[in-house]
Amino acid sequence: MTDQETAVLLNRRANGVTDVVLNRPDKRNAFDDVIIQQLIAALEEVDADNNTHIVILRSEGKHFSAGADLGWMRRMADNSRQENLNDSRELARLMNVLNHLSKPVIGLVQGAAFGGAVGLAACCDIVLATETSSFCLSEVKLGLIPAVISPYVVRAIGERQARRYFITAEVFTARQAQQFGLVHDVCDNLSAMERRCDELLLQLALNGPEAMKAAKDLVFAVSQKVIGKDVIDDTAQRIADIRVGAEGQEGLSAFLNKRKANWVPEEE
Repeated sequence: MTDQETAVLLNRRANGVTDVVLNRPDKRNAFDDVIIQQLIAALEEVDADNNTHIVILRSEGKHFSAGADLGWMRRMADNSRQENLNDSRELARLMNVLNHLSKPVIGLVQGAAFGGAVGLAACCDIVLATETSSFCLSEVKLGLIPAVISPYVVRAIGERQARRYFITAEVFTARQAQQFGLVHDVCDNLSAMERRCDELLLQLALNGPEAMKAAKDLVFAVSQKVIGKDVIDDTAQRIADIRVGAEGQEGLSAFLNKRKANWVPEEE
């Protein structure tokens, strides 16, 4: 792949929705250094875009992503440890940017989601998959490990499942992924997944954009923490701050006066 090719597309829709689209269907949307950089750039762009309130991560073609590109892996095999370290840090940066994006992220998974693609799914806030989609942490088959995606995947599927699937590289189904906590909804097919996504977009449109950002931050602030004085005080500070903020004031006023808040789109 050359630097000039567009591996990642942005599609801005109405009502503050932006699609981030993996666009290498001929390569099953496999990862290489170029697609990683383009994904980082696209995600940072939508994160900074005040007109984007919800992000959808999706792919063109039959597969979400087949994992690492073979050509890229061949090049990495010939590189020095330092070059491999630099390369791995960029993949780690991608996962961190996606995981901490300040907007809600819906991931749509069809076909194969292998290797690093499981990491992408784990970093989304909501994941929908088709009935026939499949997942695999395939790294050990190549004598490697799912290192930089592991913090996110372990949090998504739990330590017990990670201990199995990190070392077996077994393929697991969308239904199993749902049982593990990686996938929220399994849909019959692509059309059903699109319909379910549209339903979620309507649901999210009812919510304050700043409140959704603050709610996402709240999860990170309390997850895995001991419920002690610091956490209790921090959560009290957060709700006090948002109550007196412009969006909180508007939301409370709308509720008390039985009207729609100013962020709710007009019905067509």
